[in-house]
Amino acid sequence: MTDPAEVRKNTPGRGVTPTAHEISPDAPEEFGLVQVWWGDGKGKTTAAMGMGFRAAGHGYCVHMLQFMKGGADSVEAVRGEYNAIAAMPGFSYENTGHYGWHGLADGSDDDSHQANAKAALERTFELLEASADADLSGPIDLDAPPEDGVHMLILDEILYAADQELIDDSDVLEVIDRAPDRLELVLTGSHAAPEYVYDAADLVTEVTKRKHPIDAGQRARRGTEY
Repeated sequence: MTDPAEVRKNTPGRGVTPTAHEISPDAPEEFGLVQVWWGDGKGKTTAAMGMGFRAAGHGYCVHMLQFMKGGADSVEAVRGEYNAIAAMPGFSYENTGHYGWHGLADGSDDDSHQANAKAALERTFELLEASADADLSGPIDLDAPPEDGVHMLILDEILYAADQELIDDSDVLEVIDRAPDRLELVLTGSHAAPEYVYDAADLVTEVTKRKHPIDAGQRARRGTEY
């Protein structure tokens, strides 16, 4: 029988697991880009949160504001990512949307969706102003609220809110325009190409579906979709 330790020695990393460092407040040297993640494939929010965890692991402050995050009745209100974020120093989140999806006749009130999206937009401007007033070139207390400024702001489903006309395309462009220079801004959502934002963004990634188990009737699964 092959010794697993010997097999690991033949891998590029030679089976070495780097020792994790204690997370302490720090500041990024090269943040300040605008990232856009859109498409009909699964993984836009997952990718954004993955970057959030990576940044928080370096001691940077990250906040995720979700404009819309509904779903099927198989999805629990408290998702796995919320528990993980709560346990991660320097990473915070808030959900200003509500259960269900706008325009899908799922029993949720469309007027309420629009009111929540508008409130999320106002909250976004508050967070941008707070980060503009903060010294993003230096560390921020990992226990500080996002009102003290953050190094990375994830606006989850903001592009979908614009796609559904809950907010205007011009609102998204204003968000980008008002973002301070050192803030890394991450925008997700929309199955339709948000071409209006391409010129203002530094990175645009389309997440494309080739096959999805939902098309075969698979419902959202705990630990993968929520």
